[in-house]
Order: sequence, then C-alpha cells, then structure tokens
Amino acid sequence: FDVKTARIKQNLMSRTILRMLILLPFTALLVACMNTPNPEQTMKAPLIPLKNFFKNSDKTNYQISPDGKYLSYLAPVNSRMNVFVQAVGGKEAKQITFETSRDIAGYYWANENRILFLKDAGGDENYKLFGVNLDGSNPKGLTDFEGVMTQLIDELPEQSDFVIVGLNKRNPEIFDPYRLNIVTGELTMLAENPGNIQSWVTDHDGKLRVAVVTDGVNNSLMYRETEEQVFKTVLTTNFKSSVEPLFFTFDNQNLYVISNLNRDKSAAVILDLKTGQEKEILFSHPEVDIQSISYSRLNKKLISAIYVTEKTQRHYFDKDTEQRHNWIKTQLPNMEFSVVDITKNEDIAIIRTHTDKSLGSFYLYNSKTPSLEKITDVAPWIDDNQMAEMKPISYQSRDGLTIHGYLTLPKGIDAKNLPVVINPHGGPWHRDQWGYNPEVQFLANRGYAVLQMNFRGSTGYGKAFWEASFKQWGQNMQNDITDGVKWLIEQGIADSTRIAIYGASYGGYATLSGVAFTPELYACAIDYVGVSNLFTFMETIPPYWKPFLDMMHEMVGDPSIEKDSLMLRASSPVFHVDKIKAPLFIAQGANDPRVKKSESDQMVEALKKKGVEVQYLVKDNEGHGFRNEENKFEFYETMEK
Repeated sequence: FDVKTARIKQNLMSRTILRMLILLPFTALLVACMNTPNPEQTMKAPLIPLKNFFKNSDKTNYQISPDGKYLSYLAPVNSRMNVFVQAVGGKEAKQITFETSRDIAGYYWANENRILFLKDAGGDENYKLFGVNLDGSNPKGLTDFEGVMTQLIDELPEQSDFVIVGLNKRNPEIFDPYRLNIVTGELTMLAENPGNIQSWVTDHDGKLRVAVVTDGVNNSLMYRETEEQVFKTVLTTNFKSSVEPLFFTFDNQNLYVISNLNRDKSAAVILDLKTGQEKEILFSHPEVDIQSISYSRLNKKLISAIYVTEKTQRHYFDKDTEQRHNWIKTQLPNMEFSVVDITKNEDIAIIRTHTDKSLGSFYLYNSKTPSLEKITDVAPWIDDNQMAEMKPISYQSRDGLTIHGYLTLPKGIDAKNLPVVINPHGGPWHRDQWGYNPEVQFLANRGYAVLQMNFRGSTGYGKAFWEASFKQWGQNMQNDITDGVKWLIEQGIADSTRIAIYGASYGGYATLSGVAFTPELYACAIDYVGVSNLFTFMETIPPYWKPFLDMMHEMVGDPSIEKDSLMLRASSPVFHVDKIKAPLFIAQGANDPRVKKSESDQMVEALKKKGVEVQYLVKDNEGHGFRNEENKFEFYETMEK
C-alpha cells in the first residue's frame, strides 16, 4: 500500500478543492473505526479535565524508514509538535526539527536518510517544504518562498534524492511542476502551466503524463504518451461528473480513477487513456461512493477499495493482503485499524488502531513472522470506559431525503430531555464519519448529547445527493439541520429549551444561519471560523481558488445575477442579525485564507449594533481553525463557559 503518496496527495493536491472548498479545522479529528458496546456504558462518567481532550499527544504520527531501521514520530517540545527519530528496538530518540512558533503540519521519509516536512506561518496555509537528515544534519528550506504554497506531486521513491512539487511562485493562481533536489534544494521547472491546469499526474517512472484542466465549470483530462509530446484532450466533463485520477496502471498505459460518469455513485474504474472510455469497473457499491483504492508498489497489484457506509469498509482485490489483515484483526479484537506506513520491501508496517472511544495505539507489524508489537498509546490518559458511544442514526428531511448522521449520548445518563449540541460539519462538500472526536467526547462528558448530520451536499452519498445542495445554503441544507433538531425533540431525547448549535467553517455558517433563520430553536451558539456574508466570502477567496469561481457561482450563487443576488442576501446571516436572540461566541484566526477575518468582524459589529450578546476571540497566530495547543485550550474553555 503506497500510503505515503496517498496521504500527502490527499492532503495537498489542489483537486480536492473541487469537492471541499472550506475544510474542517485541525481539531476535527474523525477516524473511521469499529468497536463493540462496553458493558459499563450505564455507569456515569466522571468529569474529565478539558485539557485531556485537546492536549498534544506525547508521541504520535509514527512512521518507519524505507529500510525498516528507524522509527520517527511527532512529540511536543514546549507545546509544539516536532519530529524525533530512533532506531527500531532502540531506547534513545533524537529530536531533528526545532519548530517553536507552530506545529509541523506533516512529514514523511523521502529516503533512508532524509525526512521532508511541511509547515506554514501562523495558519496562512502557504505550506513550505523543508528537509533534514535523520541525524539532524543538513536542515534546509527547500521551497521557502514568500506567499507560495507547495504541493507534492510525486515522491519519486525510485529516485531517492528527488521529488516533484507544484509551486504557485510564478502565478499565485496556478501551480507549475518542478523537479526538486531534496539535498541541495535545486529546482528545475518541468513544464509551464498555461493557466488552466489544476493538477498533474505522473506515471510509475515519475514522468508527467496526465494533466487535469478546468475552465471553471468543465474539466478535461489531458494525456501524452511521452514527455516530449504535447498534451491532448482525452475526456471533457462538466464538474458535476467527476473523474478523479489516482495513479497509472502498472504498465503505464491507462489510469485508475474514481468516476461517477453516467452513474450516481462513484466507482473504482480503469480509464483507457487513448479513447477516454472506461475499460473496466473494478468495484462499486450500490449505496455510497468509492473513496479510494490502494496498491502495492513492490508487487505492482491492487490491494483494496475504501468506502464509507456507517463506518469505513474495505473491499479486497488481493487475497494475501486480506489474510494478513484478518490475522491482525484476531490480534486486535474489537478494534479498527489502518496501515499508516510501510517499508520499501513491504514486510514491516506501522499499524494504527482506532475506536469511537479512543485515539488508539501504534503497533509495529512484521508480516514475515508474523508478529505485532505495541509501540505506544496515542492518548494513554483517556480511559475508553469513560467515553461515550457514537451511534449511527438516520432521519427523514421534510422533502423526503434520508439524512444519515451520528448521535453521541452522555455516558450513563438516560436519553431523555437532554441538553443537546447540534454540530454540523464543515465543507460543506465533506462528511462526518464514525470515530473518536475529541470535541464530541468533551461535550458528552459535560452531559450534552451531540448530533452530527450529513445534510444534503455531504460527500459519499452519490451525485444526486451532492447536487441537491446547489444554491441551497441557508435553505434546504439548513432545513436538513433543523429537521434533525426536530427529530431529536420528537424522540424525547432533546430538551427543546436547551439546544445549542456549534460548527466550524461551513458549520460556522450553519450555526449563524441557525440562530438567524430559526431563532426559536437555539439557546446559544458557537461560530468557529464561519462564513457570515456570501458576497464578501466569494470576493476574498485564495488566489488558487479563482479558477473555480464559476463553479462556486453555480453551486452557491452568482452575485451578478439579480435572482441569485437576492437569494445570497437572504441567505447571509449578517443581514439578519435583527432576528438573532441567542448569545453567540465567535472565534477566528487572523490569518485564515479561506474564511477571512472580515467575515467574523462584520458579524460581530452588526450584532453589537443590535444589542445582541456576543463574545469574540481572535488569535493573531492562527488560520482556519486553531492549531497551537494554548489557543485550543482557550477556545474550548470559553465554549464551555
């Protein structure tokens, strides 16, 4: 399983913008997993210190060197997460990064001797790539350019001193591909982006062979047989039909993609690059989209397809992998696990376990023995017997859609007449998943039931469900949330006089919409980096989102069209503060590139003019959600009060 490439690309490739324009903040850590109910569920949990839910792990994000000789992990130094390295089986670890202002955003082993890591400045999301040797020598800023974001296009695992990166240093709206020497920092431009290429795909030899082009509404897949040839269009679709390139077939002739062409649910497919036709449907599911597929770089074969129903599921293509995973399951009963890193020979792997009540543990797995050795617990201070169970639920919207979600009830308290926190997710083209969520567990420990719902537009449920959200901000999307509140009341679970709403990013917008458009429902509200004005939001998007502005106009609304303009005004909470009665707490990062500080500023100003109670927390060293530990503590302490 090429976990490193999958992980980095999923986080940084610009094509993710197509489905998820406003991401969740750092604190919303949702992990797909499985657990059985604990017989002690009926015992009320003791009050757990707030910091136990939100403090940094002592050791986390374990990885293994390609040769299997060293382990690496992140650990806090003066509350900032830095990289440490130690020999497998050794006791002493060496700190090799020394960040003091902000956590490292992510890292990976580039080769047996060198680690690459990403960091931004104060949450501006202009991630820069840095390198350091495993002994701490030769630290170097590799893409340390002012106002420039780094994408990782290809790790080039067979070319140990090189990677291919995308940089928007020539034009802030587009990314050019460069070959980067990770030892010297030398950059060589491989192609000049003509202005419409949104992502690049390399073959298994590291050659740039596929480009994804957009005019803002239509997307084209372009292909060339060799790097000496020009790109030619293979397939053009409207953005509503998704053909997401993953990686080349192992003969470098065709492409594995996730596609919903001529179907409602996305499937794992082989695409013929000469004809633009689907050669083979590898796997599909009748109820949900396929999320990704994984493969063995060593053995050149597919391993599994990943999809999410109520919980994350796998369909195996490879029987040997399925047998190994089944063996691991016997060693870790009642736990869900994932392979988070693996050696070049694919014989030793890092395993991470999860449940809905625990952040889990890291294990070292040797497939030859086989053996499984525990490395560490991620949060040993969390007792999963004191955590609440997250239950998948569903209810009907007023216009007949099935809305799926998750309900977490406080442990040991009857599910009757409870105070409730409604927690809509960010995105909005994203989804909540089953798993350990520190925010949800914190609230449940304080006695609140927590309802998370995947309202229309949430991803994973097919094309029609996604499209049902178009131009429905503050309207049917909000109705889905309101219908969830009413469902809880009808079930007798919620005390109708003690319902709060809290959300981040789009969830923050939904929070403001909730107290503005249905003020009778909510006793209080917490808006975290949320949109308040749909006009100003679309005027202040990051430069690399601008190619998608036409698409956003079709999905959210076009201010230049009178009908849409009236709709956008009607759906912008900032113009309806006169209806708000509930006290509000608003939190914002000053450097947020997605939801600018002005979104919160204008909401606070309008509320104060109307005499509505509002608390406002701004952090000058944060962006779209708070990453620094002390800022997270202050946010949640204020929320609790």
